Amino acid sequence: MDTIQSLGYNVYFNDSLTELVNFIQQGKYSKVFILSDDQTSNCCLPAVTERLDGVTPYDLIEISSGEANKTIDFCIGVWKMLIDFGADRHSLLINVGGGVVTDLGGFVASTFKRGFDFVNVPTTLLSQVDASVGGKTGVDLDSIKNIIGTFTQPKAVFVHPGFLETLPERQVRSGLAEMLKHGLIDDEAYWDELKNSDLSVPNPELVFKSVVIKNKIVLDDPLEKGRRKCLNFGHTIGHAVETFSLDNDGDHLTHGEAIAIGMICEGWLSVQKAGLKQEELEEIISVLTRVYPKYHLDDSCYTVLNSLMKKDKKNEGDNINCTLISKIGACAINQICTEDELCESLKFYASLNF
Repeated sequence: MDTIQSLGYNVYFNDSLTELVNFIQQGKYSKVFILSDDQTSNCCLPAVTERLDGVTPYDLIEISSGEANKTIDFCIGVWKMLIDFGADRHSLLINVGGGVVTDLGGFVASTFKRGFDFVNVPTTLLSQVDASVGGKTGVDLDSIKNIIGTFTQPKAVFVHPGFLETLPERQVRSGLAEMLKHGLIDDEAYWDELKNSDLSVPNPELVFKSVVIKNKIVLDDPLEKGRRKCLNFGHTIGHAVETFSLDNDGDHLTHGEAIAIGMICEGWLSVQKAGLKQEELEEIISVLTRVYPKYHLDDSCYTVLNSLMKKDKKNEGDNINCTLISKIGACAINQICTEDELCESLKFYASLNF
């Protein structure tokens, strides 16, 4: 696996933690901070701090784990700690964690004193294949995902395959959804490779291929004005389902589990509106239902889900804007879907037996 060049920075795969040390030594930063969460601090952070001990002094900032904590209130807490620690515009923030940490940490760094450098060390499969490239930072507000944020690129990303060995099964499934999406929207051969592989075990080579696909799309359209919208396949409905689950379920859905539901629903919409063949939809359903358990949806939640979709940041005016696929490996962006169509897609998912 080689280094990937993204929007003015590198994503390192080969001996990435050594590359992190080299980056810090070359940067000559006034202060170094590490942002992590309580789960990552136990499982992954020691691998990073062992490399940094004796190389550079640093201060640790820890937040609570979970999407429910990706809010402006937690940002305020981190900003206050940076003030207390004497952070300045020549400091460096190292975000060590999953998507919550990299999203929130990137937003904190991009806004504190109008911005200072940050790098990401993604520790989950989801964050390695999704948050590692793209430059999106953000937090949730009133249960609307990533509604507050910036496009700000990190100075580097360091992907360490060893972190994948620490993940529980559900976190592997969560990241796998984004990998499957990359095949569905852009690369049929990659989709075929994934569906024929052991999906229960993270494969660093497939992770690398996923990042290559996403990076290619982001380089073509950094600010999501056109082609980059294809990365939203499954996310209009998926984000709504994820938010609904966060608000209503004790054991709530992971991001990837919700996106898998969204891809089935938006796959059904793709047959109705974008030319996807019925047999391709059946193939998609076969793969996804092999990996992801059924989630209960019924008439009582459709109105709430539609209301959440109306607030989605991808919408234009009063229209609910979806990304669909015209075939496996090709997407169709800017597809306006009515509330009735979206409701029918949810009913289709609910009707499946698996």
